[in-house]
Amino acid sequence: MRVPFLDLRTQYAALREEILVALDRLCSQASFTLGAEVEAFEREFAEFSGLPFAVAVNSGTSALHLALLAAGVGPGDEVITTSNTFIATVEAIRYTGARPVFADIDPRTANLDPKQAEGTITPRTRAILPVHLYGRPAAMDAFEELARRHGIALIEDACQAHGARYHGRPVGAFSLASAFSFYPTKNLGAYGEGGALLTADEAVAEMVRSLRNHGQSSRYVHERIGYNYRMEAFQAGVLRVKIRWLERWNEYRRRIGALYRERLSEARLDMPVDEPETYPVYHAFAVYVDERDKVREKLAEKGIDTALYYPEPLHFQRACSELGYGPGSLPATERACQRVLCLPISPELTTEQAEYVADCLVGIVGKKS
Repeated sequence: MRVPFLDLRTQYAALREEILVALDRLCSQASFTLGAEVEAFEREFAEFSGLPFAVAVNSGTSALHLALLAAGVGPGDEVITTSNTFIATVEAIRYTGARPVFADIDPRTANLDPKQAEGTITPRTRAILPVHLYGRPAAMDAFEELARRHGIALIEDACQAHGARYHGRPVGAFSLASAFSFYPTKNLGAYGEGGALLTADEAVAEMVRSLRNHGQSSRYVHERIGYNYRMEAFQAGVLRVKIRWLERWNEYRRRIGALYRERLSEARLDMPVDEPETYPVYHAFAVYVDERDKVREKLAEKGIDTALYYPEPLHFQRACSELGYGPGSLPATERACQRVLCLPISPELTTEQAEYVADCLVGIVGKKS
């Protein structure tokens, strides 16, 4: 059986007529950047996410950058985050002139450990930036308390977590601002780049709307030096089609995740724990296996595509070498990255395919004694 990791062609075929209607509407209006379509998407994404303000931008990286600027992060500051994430999390910190400070993950959940994060706080710490890795919420009650007690900002990297919840509250609702990505592979993906910032603070929303559009308060009136982080109207049109499907897509991902957990429960591997207070949306489904690369090769021989999120922790990357972290500095992160393997999970994956993936994986790694 052939099992692709992701099948966006099949998804497009199901949505093709709606997408073409949106494209024709936008071309007929000759409105291609920001404008009414982007504003409509902002309202719909804010409503879906349970927050009053959404600001659409051109990528999740841009959303992270603007969220940190809105928190007042700048040169000389430190921002605590995880090394077990995509490099955009760190890039956004560096764009502000601040220094990323890595804390280790909780090995049970693979998310940033609040206790480890607290141990890295210094007088220069300006913000904490937990990541909802794989669409699985971080321990936001602990991070809220930590940020409040130390008087520092809390920003959420929710780029993989559209629709996830923690204690019934949507991710993004715990912080000054949160960032989402609409990269095509995400649960809610554009047909190109896209992102959004969510906030409950109207002043933050107004500041970010200005910053994304060259610092303008009105046309040719520039209150500050800003950026060209504007969302294209076509991406908003695509996202407006897809957001109507997002809740049912997320529920299907959760069913596939439950299937994997049941079928792999006795296999010789580890899976990140989903705490009962979390509502994960499984942008990715990760398992941790020994001899990961050999296991991956054997799955490929059976027609199963997999992915690695993320095989090399950021503190090992050349781009972060000046931060001074060496092997052994973040042991839980390093072990997770050495063993991580992500299985296919998407609305287009059939139950039969998921069962085949799980059964093949059990056959390769064996059962626990």
